[in-house]
Amino acid sequence: MDKEEKPMSYGEAIKKAANVLQRFPLVEVRGIPLMNLIAENWSSVWDFCPDPSDLLISTYPKAGTTWTQEIVDLLLNNGDAEICRRAPTSERIPFLEIFSPPPIPSGLELIKKMKPPRFIKTHLPIQLVPEGFWEKKCKVIYVARNAKDNLVSYYHFDRMNQTQPEPGPWEEYIQKFIKGKLAWGSWYDHVKGYWREREKRNILYLFYEDMKEDPRREIVRIMQYLDLSLPDDIIDKIVELTSFNVMKDNPMANYTFIPKIVFDQSISAFMRKGEVGDWTNYFTPAQSQMFDEDYTRQMADVDIPFRTSI
Repeated sequence: MDKEEKPMSYGEAIKKAANVLQRFPLVEVRGIPLMNLIAENWSSVWDFCPDPSDLLISTYPKAGTTWTQEIVDLLLNNGDAEICRRAPTSERIPFLEIFSPPPIPSGLELIKKMKPPRFIKTHLPIQLVPEGFWEKKCKVIYVARNAKDNLVSYYHFDRMNQTQPEPGPWEEYIQKFIKGKLAWGSWYDHVKGYWREREKRNILYLFYEDMKEDPRREIVRIMQYLDLSLPDDIIDKIVELTSFNVMKDNPMANYTFIPKIVFDQSISAFMRKGEVGDWTNYFTPAQSQMFDEDYTRQMADVDIPFRTSI
């Protein structure tokens, strides 16, 4: 009898498919630009039915997603660093809507192999989140980052991520961001959509800047939202384990398992700086003024307390 073949790891699957990976074009789904493989498989994403115990972590891209995923995993595993190194972030907390060429498993395939409660990541704006999450009253953690720092981080990510459209020059990228022409659409609509629904849908709405200013306070907020109670020493340990420098050196969180042909971290690290206010190194005074004027116009209908410095 043949020895049973060991299942391929996520990293191995990516290496195997690396030669067919490419910069996938964006296709609109209900007015939101998404990578074409997501658009082609949209019905299976929309039809996904979660378990009531499932937790959704949602962000606009590059707003603290991986950081929040690591915090949640450590909270739910009593701060056990070894358990939280059982697999890369993308396997532990699958990406709901992502689709890639075989043999890379889709987010849905990874989720369906897990027993509830499952922790699921998405970048979908609120109107594209499968209705089952609201019908089942699943808990949802949303993290928002100020527009200027989010733009800078997304720009560098698109430079190194060889599966998203070419970012083009910085000054053009600012315009794409303003007009919502990037993958997952408009930052403005994204942050406003979850903000307006936060109380009605019991969404824990967090700010990246608050997490940087006082990580312990925000970790306690997440813990309480998840109905957990951990001793102070475990919380202190989680604060340390989820600090930027520790996570940057953690191969299970820093995406170094993704081959260079997909994430070229020689261009820009996946975990680049993790700072508040880095935008001042990129925006010219004229760009900053133009952006601020447009921001005031686009955010006139809502009062969300973003901070561009702490």
